[in-house]
Amino acid sequence: MATRREQFDDLVLDSAARLEERLGPLFSQVEFAVEDVPATDPAPWEREGVPLGRGFPGRGKAPARVVVYRRPVESRAQDQRELSAIVQDVVVEQVAALFNMPPSDLDPRYDDQP
Repeated sequence: MATRREQFDDLVLDSAARLEERLGPLFSQVEFAVEDVPATDPAPWEREGVPLGRGFPGRGKAPARVVVYRRPVESRAQDQRELSAIVQDVVVEQVAALFNMPPSDLDPRYDDQP
């Protein structure tokens, strides 16, 4: 039996894997991670609420990184289906921002409502 944390990690990895075909070789330039909560110092543009995820551009040989924050995401979901949808949206949004493209170019279902 997997823990909630392990189940959440699997959701993030599944969401990332869905993007692999669309990103092609760019996919290998991105790492995905999960942290429980964001750092206590928000970025200036994050003053209106707790971020659900962040994208960090690659530097030198270090790949870009997408971090999804488990607790803020879980607090917004009412059930497992909604949790999965929120995780997918956060992953898509962060990866799209890293590559300067609209989220709907990565996931055509991005704008669909559950």
